[in-house]
Amino acid sequence: MGYDIERFVGYVNEGLLCSICRDVLEDPLQAPCEHAFCTACIHGWLVHHSNCPEDRQVIDVSVLRPLYRYMKNDLNRLQLHCKNREYGCEMVCSLESIDRHERECEYSQIPCSNAGCTVQIERRNLDGHLAVCEYRSRECPNGCGYTILSAEDTQHNCVAELRTELELLRLKKEKYIFRSEMICRVEEAKHEMESRLDSQRRHMVQKESVLQNEIEELKSQMSRVMSDVRSLMAAERQHRQELEQAELEKRELMELLRGLQKDCRLSTAEGSRKTTNFRPLTRLESAKRKPREVTVI
Repeated sequence: MGYDIERFVGYVNEGLLCSICRDVLEDPLQAPCEHAFCTACIHGWLVHHSNCPEDRQVIDVSVLRPLYRYMKNDLNRLQLHCKNREYGCEMVCSLESIDRHERECEYSQIPCSNAGCTVQIERRNLDGHLAVCEYRSRECPNGCGYTILSAEDTQHNCVAELRTELELLRLKKEKYIFRSEMICRVEEAKHEMESRLDSQRRHMVQKESVLQNEIEELKSQMSRVMSDVRSLMAAERQHRQELEQAELEKRELMELLRGLQKDCRLSTAEGSRKTTNFRPLTRLESAKRKPREVTVI
């Protein structure tokens, strides 16, 4: 809602009036169509509508902008009466400074600061009211230290108040003792848990050390096993090579034997004893002279 136009002194330009409430703009916003509104008025309008209330052009909150600077300046220069005029304030000031004045105006109605008092009183008369307010508080004149309200003067009993205070102190003491005992128990439980955790931690460290040693021993054994496996594999390769060499020599001997048998058959058919005795012997001597290495396993 805007400022009541009746509060203003002199003529107010039509362009400075809200298009919705028809009062002088308060915290103004302007649509692209250049119609201006109070912020509260236009936000309330757009909850149920999606157009400008003047020319019905489509608008939404995102297109609203602050008032043009020259219009803002014209608005701030307007003169108006204080809202407390009906209570006697005669101040007339610019719209730009009216809020500051009204926060400090001596004719403003403010509530009494005493708890329980519902009186609304002018700021200039507040001190006088507080001096006689029935809800004002003060200390007991008899010296018990109790703070009483004026309305309770006839009902105040120093002995009863002191007894009540002593009872409160006793309850506070018991509460303090109980709390101290609980804190001690909690601390004892905490120390016990810390001791148990330390013991478990030491046990875990020892167990970890034993496991680490066992792992190292297993690694050493695995290394020896791998070394033995490599040695066995090397021996197997050597043995395989020797068997292949022996097989090769066996095939050569078998070929030599077949050659001798063939020569014998040829010699018998021709009837030449000399040739038959010479050639096989030559081959046998050659075979005997050939070095052979046989590995016995």
